[in-house]
Amino acid sequence: MTPAQKPIRQTLTLHDTVYETSFTKKFANRKPYAPKDPKRLTAVIPGLILQVLVAPGETVRPGQSLLILEAMKMQNHISSHDAATVKALHAAPGDMVMKGQLLVEFE
Repeated sequence: MTPAQKPIRQTLTLHDTVYETSFTKKFANRKPYAPKDPKRLTAVIPGLILQVLVAPGETVRPGQSLLILEAMKMQNHISSHDAATVKALHAAPGDMVMKGQLLVEFE
């Protein structure tokens, strides 16, 4: 058993009832959940930006392609979920992007 797998014991009180629980150090150090910000578009997979199809200040409609991201020899059209105005672009053709990296900001 690795140190990260060693269980951590802790008590939890809920409605005046005490419960004993255990979890791993990896679970204790996990990133907290943060809901997605609709004004920020991030990369869902790592890849290469082939083409940027919009510019700052441009109004986009739902489903409109914003950029083309190549990953594993496949071209993925990254599109807008909502109608919005592009505030800033954080990727340019030829950029390698990582999963979770900010690509486009909306107003």
